[in-house]
Amino acid sequence: MRNLHYVSLLSLALVLGSCEQKSSKDVENSSAAAVQKDASGYEYETVENDPTGLRLYTLKNGLKVYLSKNSDEPKIQTYIAVKAGSNYDPKDNTGLAHYLEHMVFKGTDEIGTKDWETEKGYLKQISDLYEKHAAEKDEAKKEAIYREIDSVSNIASTYAIANEYDKMTSSIGAEGTNAHTWVEETVYKNKIPANELEKWASLESERFSQLVLRLFHTELEAVYEEFNRGQDNDGRKMWAAMLDGLFPNHPYGQQNTIGTSEHLKSPSLEAIHAYFDKYYVPNNMSVVLVGDLDFDATIKTVDKYFGGFKHKDVTHPTLPTEQPITKTVVKEVFGPTAETVNIAYRAEGIGSKEEKMVKMVDMILANSAAGLIDLNLNQKQELQYGTSYTQSLNDYGFHVLNGMPKGGQSLEEVKDLLLSQIELVKQGKFDDWLLEAVINDMELSDKRSYENSTAVASAYYNAFIHNQDWSDVVNFNNELRSITKKDIVDFANKFYKDNNQVIVYKRKGEDKNIVKVKNPGITPVEVNRNDKSPFLAKFENTKSPDLKPKFVDYKSEIKSQKLENGIEISYVENKTNDLFDLNIIFDMGRDNNKKLAHAVGFIDYLGTDKISAEDIKKEFYKLGIKYGVQVGNERSVIYISGLQKNMDKGLELLENLMANVTSDKEAYAKYVDRIMKGRQDTKMNKGAILWGGLQNYAKYGEDSRFRNILSYNEMMSIDPQELVDMVKELNGYKQRMFYYGNDLASTTKAIQLHHKVAGELKDYPVAKEYQEQSTKAEVLFAEYDMVQAELLFLAKDKKFDKKSMAVAKLFNTYFGSGLSSIVFQEIRESKSLAYSAFSSYSQARKADESNYVMAYIGTQANKLNEAVDAMMHLMNNIPTAESQFNAAKNATLKKIAAERITKDDIFWNYERIQKLGFEHDFRKEMYEEVQKLTVEDLVEFFNENIKGKNFTTLVVGNKEAVDMEALSKLGTIKEMDIDELFNYEKSEIKQ
Repeated sequence: MRNLHYVSLLSLALVLGSCEQKSSKDVENSSAAAVQKDASGYEYETVENDPTGLRLYTLKNGLKVYLSKNSDEPKIQTYIAVKAGSNYDPKDNTGLAHYLEHMVFKGTDEIGTKDWETEKGYLKQISDLYEKHAAEKDEAKKEAIYREIDSVSNIASTYAIANEYDKMTSSIGAEGTNAHTWVEETVYKNKIPANELEKWASLESERFSQLVLRLFHTELEAVYEEFNRGQDNDGRKMWAAMLDGLFPNHPYGQQNTIGTSEHLKSPSLEAIHAYFDKYYVPNNMSVVLVGDLDFDATIKTVDKYFGGFKHKDVTHPTLPTEQPITKTVVKEVFGPTAETVNIAYRAEGIGSKEEKMVKMVDMILANSAAGLIDLNLNQKQELQYGTSYTQSLNDYGFHVLNGMPKGGQSLEEVKDLLLSQIELVKQGKFDDWLLEAVINDMELSDKRSYENSTAVASAYYNAFIHNQDWSDVVNFNNELRSITKKDIVDFANKFYKDNNQVIVYKRKGEDKNIVKVKNPGITPVEVNRNDKSPFLAKFENTKSPDLKPKFVDYKSEIKSQKLENGIEISYVENKTNDLFDLNIIFDMGRDNNKKLAHAVGFIDYLGTDKISAEDIKKEFYKLGIKYGVQVGNERSVIYISGLQKNMDKGLELLENLMANVTSDKEAYAKYVDRIMKGRQDTKMNKGAILWGGLQNYAKYGEDSRFRNILSYNEMMSIDPQELVDMVKELNGYKQRMFYYGNDLASTTKAIQLHHKVAGELKDYPVAKEYQEQSTKAEVLFAEYDMVQAELLFLAKDKKFDKKSMAVAKLFNTYFGSGLSSIVFQEIRESKSLAYSAFSSYSQARKADESNYVMAYIGTQANKLNEAVDAMMHLMNNIPTAESQFNAAKNATLKKIAAERITKDDIFWNYERIQKLGFEHDFRKEMYEEVQKLTVEDLVEFFNENIKGKNFTTLVVGNKEAVDMEALSKLGTIKEMDIDELFNYEKSEIKQ
């Protein structure tokens, strides 16, 4: 993936797992596919009872085109998916598919070049040198060849224009421009304004017409930075170890998507070209478009730009078949983060009976509400946390149980607890109603996700990658209904055995397998931001249909009325489906009482005098209702959501719990221990250290919300009944309600019946205030065992100012955010000093708070000095390029024009802007102001708000690897104690 979007494979697996489904066609009421023709004669497939309304076209060259309409906003989620992932990397050239993904952004013979005829000669020299470099075994000679590559690359860069593709996607107002590679896929992403479809199609058609490997060695170094980020990610290392155990022969386990260090050091440009030529052909690709589109016009546009691609027969390699696992495989992974354990079972792949059976067992075990792990382990606080998930791929799938130990508990004990829940499934010790409930839950989740065009588009490209008929995806949940309890018990006894089991222990400790990577000393290449190719010039001059912005009239969109009990309820109609959200809002939170969040968390483990905590969870799950209490700094919300038809029963159940909850001293002791273990785990998380601990300390010093927590002794001195009473008394405070749904009458009737409040409601306790402190030339350093170093530069600016909102938004687009920004170009594209680099002028959340200047670098520790110098130079000297400014301006305007605030977001956005002093949609003024701005205005804003700032620099890194002397140039170094940073008391941390 490019930039910050290389999510952990574990996260990716969880996302894909919700979509990758195939099933047989032998169930009653299944949805059948039908072929139809549109007005222009294009044939397309549809599926009966398809909630997404898919039209699936196949062009004459074999390209699959997935189209679906969603008019919530004038945008289209686009994906271009290729059936080509790391599975098909040559064994001696792993990482190739992923590296190719990066290079597809570099342009063609028309995009990204000033003089192609001259440039291509240098690119041929570079390619030949890389082949020579790969063949050379002598390290000294290899280094000399690399120096020659660097030299020729520098010359070649004078003919290249960096980021032209990114400039063009930005100029049309695209969002989320990126791509990802995984085992069976490479997927390219943009979300575009609907009126820019033709320009997008023309650009993508050119991009995929050929591969040009320009600016190769700087991008290779960026991939190496990505490789290093993986070495600092314990979750990713644990995932790789698990796959290695499950698949000792198949590429799933033997070929990491990012590749090995040795292969990254010696790439073959010829092999990359061969891979592109083989797999990037129309009959191995799909175009997915979901959003505000016209079917007939859209397929004509796609055919116009992609129909000319030539069909080419594609043969995917025959991959190894795995032999059965004959005994438990045990692996260990070491690193600085919290300990956890995975228990994995290998299954058959998509379309198999095992896929369905594993999915049912998984939902019986963990559904975040009423599964066996949820109730028997999490609810009873038998471990810190436990869950399970499935993953289905083309050749195989797997089922994973995951658990984290509570204080004083071993990973082996967690493993045994998780396996005990599998034993309950084998014995049939789960409620009969659970089978129907989990299928209903899955259907409810689908209904929610299908409101979102990105979720629908993701489901489509997954179906394509995994060779699924869309009817099988639509029918999947319905087909699960044929599975009986006996089927599940029989399957569990056959499948969940020691001889089909891989156990991975993630232990705290030093990882001795870290690969040390030297700084190659790349000569900065030219980015030529003031130049443009003829293609870009023509692209900029091509006019798109006009798209006018639409602004929200909050007063008319949000209806309000007083209920008989005196509470005001605000209402936004749900015009999409029969789901609802009901929120009881209290304008008080942690700032008013820091015990409140503690009390609310405790209630989750309690029942009433008539019903246990476990049975409460079951009853809500049966109803298809989610419930909870969220406590923020300034606001608390009690909520229920789900099926409108069950709203009355759900509210009655919730009100009964809140009014009659009973205390439990044993549960409270476990709850406090769980909090203390959670704190121990948190302080091992580098993200929490940088973005939580260090950032809050820089802004507020020792007196911050982040540090204002209850100590262990304070928690243990609290009578649990006090917390229970605090929750019971919530309804005695001033409150208001918000309802999003389609039946206000029955909802207000249910509220009057079940929500009892006192005659006169109490005022809130006085809120504690926190004072922002000035940032200064100081370095706050936190020690962490990692390969990279992460730095956040932070400077406090003036209080929130409405007048600066428009220019700040444009500044962020031009200077610091996105792949075509100045910061990204200079730090990564030109100098290859970091995988991730960005900057922003961050607006305050409230009118009386300050704005902040922020800049971030995630870089190899031995590049830190150069990276810091480069970033500090930019923060004091803004490069100006009129064409890039105009592109940023157009992008800002088009994003505002395409943005729509809809559904329940109307209410929550109104809540947010009121804190800034607005009663109306301020985007109208911003849109008008951006149109007037010039590059001189941007420079003036930079000089007034960015240049010359005293930055507090926040650093997380390994002190032995980081150049501390280089950091000292930024200010006095203050080494932070992690426990003090989080305000944890060392003597109280439960081990």
